[in-house]
Formats: sequence, structure tokens, C-alpha cells
Amino acid sequence: MNSQQDDLASYHAQPSTAFLTDMYELTMLDASIKDGTHSRSCAFEVFGRRLPNERRYGVVAGTGRMIEAIKKFRFTEEQIAKADFLSEQTANYLRDYKFTGQVDGYREGELYFPHSPILTVRGTFAECVVLETVILSILNSDSAVASAASRMVTAADGRPIMEMGSRRTNEQAAVTSARAAYIAGFNSTSNMEASLRYGIPAAGTAAHAWTLLHTDPDGTPNEKAAFRSQVESLGVSTTLLVDTYDITQGVANAIEVAGTELGGVRLDSGDLGVMSRRVRAQLDELGAYNTKIIVSSDLDEFAIAGLRGDPVDGFGVGTSVVTGSGAPTAGLVYKLVEVDGTPVAKRSSGKLTKGGAKAAMRTYRGSGVAVEEVVFPFGKEPENTTSLTTRGLTVPLMRDGQIVSDLADIHESRDYHAAQIRTLPWEGLALSKDEPAIHTRFEGFPTA
Repeated sequence: MNSQQDDLASYHAQPSTAFLTDMYELTMLDASIKDGTHSRSCAFEVFGRRLPNERRYGVVAGTGRMIEAIKKFRFTEEQIAKADFLSEQTANYLRDYKFTGQVDGYREGELYFPHSPILTVRGTFAECVVLETVILSILNSDSAVASAASRMVTAADGRPIMEMGSRRTNEQAAVTSARAAYIAGFNSTSNMEASLRYGIPAAGTAAHAWTLLHTDPDGTPNEKAAFRSQVESLGVSTTLLVDTYDITQGVANAIEVAGTELGGVRLDSGDLGVMSRRVRAQLDELGAYNTKIIVSSDLDEFAIAGLRGDPVDGFGVGTSVVTGSGAPTAGLVYKLVEVDGTPVAKRSSGKLTKGGAKAAMRTYRGSGVAVEEVVFPFGKEPENTTSLTTRGLTVPLMRDGQIVSDLADIHESRDYHAAQIRTLPWEGLALSKDEPAIHTRFEGFPTA
């Protein structure tokens, strides 16, 4: 069996992504095949008109998953039978469907701003139009999580954060959310499937149920027994949850059982700032100077920022990160911008678009701080007349339907994102609602 046959066999072992779509994509396809416009050369673009909740920047995530989904976008006979509203000509087209076009876009982990050309998809109208929903569903969800997670990482100011939101979202979204949060800088996940699938460090110890389980024969709670068993199982480096009953007594019990080299204690309730200071003082009085304090309990970026200066060594974040911290979608759209080399654009009020396939670069001061984003016609990079340093943002992702060989993995994307965050002006990292951290300028387009 040759490599092409191996690839085909591997593909057929994977589920089809073709029905992760909306019906109107198929009805447009059907009509375009009937009127002959299906073969026209087109360019579609993914961008956001604004940043959710007036945030200062967004983070691109989901690129790797999206490219894999395009590769698996092949129609099965069962799917074609379900789409019984299509003509036989269209059904036959779907039987042979395979994306053979070009995809260019921002790297995973890249920062984006309003009107950044995050993704450009080029090919025939037929092969591009049917990809809208699967592309947007992945990029909107993952970028929303990554954008929220990045703000939390900034607020944590170097302290580690664990993603623990699996129980607060769809079971598959839990896995992909862990991936997006890791790219944005989270250190670990509680989700075992995400750890297995993506190589993200897994973390977790025990819940309140573990402490509540341990009672004496007469029903009296026995917190020490719970702690003792956990330490015997996981070692003294474990983290003990000390707020099931009385926190002060819980800390005393933890150190009595584990000794002063206990790895950590976790607080999951109450005023975390006040409690962390009290617990730190108690731990120091007991000689547990190296025992860390980990906090959880409905944290978001604002709560994390509010704990700056408090003796908190790490965070566990659940609901807020997997739901985009108030912005569960990035608000990205997929729009036709070019037909047979001619720019096309909507003129609807509030939804204006600029026609033509686009690429972008970012300019930087000598200090490495980003100044602005410059968007220009695809393939026509403007002459660099500025004294600032420039860096291209648009990179090839697929060529002739094939994934480019040097597409970054999530660990490389994580490192890349960390480097890009350091280029933002300091005010761009503020959590307050304001204008984008840098502005976007269009160059080389008609003014009318």
C-alpha cells in the first residue's frame, strides 16, 4: 500500500465532518450547480467586526482543528440520502467532494483585532461555500475560550492556572476548551481526554466528596482520615482541600497529618483574598513555609486580578474559561470577498465589509512593542515606507487541499502566543473596556 492509499485508509477511519453544516450552504450549492456559478473562482474571509465586550485584543485558536476538519469534509452516502432536497447532479458532486483550494491565515496563538483577515479560503464557490459553518463553529468557540484564557493568564501575573471547566460545558467542548486554554497559557487541565488527545499536563486531587466520605462509625466527620488517606495515596506533595468544614481547623489538620512539607492547600469558597492571607499566616506559624495556597470558586480574570498582592500561588478556573468569560463566541464571520478576481462586499448598515482577498502585517517599534496592523490586498504586499519593523501575519495553511507540512502543534502555538502577548502596549493588557490595543489600517484598497 503506497502513502496515498495509507492516507486514504487513515481518512476513512475518521468521522466525516461534512454534516457539521447548515442547510442553506447545501441549498446555495444546489442552486449554483443548476445555474453554472458553482465553478467561479472565489475568496472567502473570516474576520470580526468588533471585539466582544470591548476587549483590547483577541486570540486565534482552533486553527489546527479547523484544518483537520476541512481534510475530513467528505460526504457519506447516509448524509447524501438525508439531503434529499438536492438534485441528483448535486448529490453526485457531493459524492466526489474534496476541498482542493488554498487556505491562508493567522497562526494559532496569534493576536487579532477588528477586521483582521484571520483566514482566507480560496477555491471554487462550490467547494468554499459549504465550509462556512464548520470553520466558524471551530474558530468562534476556540478563539472565545483562548481570548478569555489569555486575559486570565495576564491577570495571574505568572502564577499557574489549571483549567477545570469540563462539568460546565458540552462534553466535547470541554476537550477543545482545554486545548484553547492551554494555547493561551493555562498550565494544565483536569480533563483526561484533553490530556490524552493533545498532550496537555493533567492535574487534580480530590473534591469535597472525598472529605465527606470519611466519617467515624457514629457519623462524626473525620477530616484527618480523609487527608491521611490522600497523602498515603498521592504523597506529601499533594494539595489538600481544607474548606469542607472549618478552614482554620482544616489547615491545622492538614499540617498535622502531612507535616510541614505538604505541597499545598486549596480554598474553594469564601472571600479568597481574606482567607488566603489568614491561611498563609497560619501555615507560616505552623512552619509550613513552602506549602502553597491554591484557590478556585467561580474565578474569572477580574477575580484573579483582584487577588494580586495576596498570598495565592495558583488558580483553578472552570465555568468562566470554558464559556469565554461572558463572550462564548468570538463573533467571527465568513464572507465572500472576491469573485473571479473582482472584489465584492456587503453594503448593509452596520455590516459593511471591504472587498477583496486580504493579508496583513504588523508594525513594531524598536523596543518590540506593536504599533498597528496593516491590511492589504492578498499577494500585493505594500512597500515598506515606514521606519518601523514589520512582520507578516498571514501564512499558508493549506495548498491544493493539503495541509502544509510545517503547521505548528499546540505546544509551539502556546510558545508563540506567549511571545506575542509581550509585544502589546502595556495599556493593551488592561482588563477595562476600551479601544483595541492597536488599530487596523487598510492600505492599497480603493477609497470609494
